[in-house]
Amino acid sequence: MEVILLERVENLGQMGDVVKVRAGYARNFLLPRKMALRANDDNKKVFEAQRADLEARNLERKNEAEDAAKKINGASFVLIRQSSEMGVLYGSVSTRDIAEAASEGGVKIERSQVRLDKPLKSLGVFNIRLMLHPEVDTRININIARSEDEAERQARGENVLASPEEQEAAEEAEAETPEFFDEGAGAAVASDEEAASEEDANKTE
Repeated sequence: MEVILLERVENLGQMGDVVKVRAGYARNFLLPRKMALRANDDNKKVFEAQRADLEARNLERKNEAEDAAKKINGASFVLIRQSSEMGVLYGSVSTRDIAEAASEGGVKIERSQVRLDKPLKSLGVFNIRLMLHPEVDTRININIARSEDEAERQARGENVLASPEEQEAAEEAEAETPEFFDEGAGAAVASDEEAASEEDANKTE
């Protein structure tokens, strides 16, 4: 089926383009959402008559989306879920879950604006793409954890799946690692070693 796009559609075309799509996609998605018209002579005339108005409204929506994108870009939202010891979720996190989490955090988005290749099925912090407008996208972080405490630790980059022993060992190793060396320390050690060698040699003689 051929349709006339009334706005830019990702991976399909720009406003005014006549494109060929599957009939089901047109009937179930593009036409009901008023994103396109069937491509016939009458609708082509309708589009040309409304083109200036459509472009003006699109520009207004684009500007609003750009303002929103600046405010929410990089924002983080926490989702508390149960999981196995390996961090695999009992269930999955969908676009609806992400939209609801953002809305609860004060950011109103629609599930259709969330771009996920597949549902999220493990603990962790995920960078999620949002399409606020056909020409404007932004990104947020979704922190999936088993508790608020784990979410805070994940946000700091910690591995919440590590055992208490592993966590303690990591903390001890970090504490024992010197942050810097005194200037000349290496030379002093070398001098001490040389002095010891000379003393041994004198004893031998």
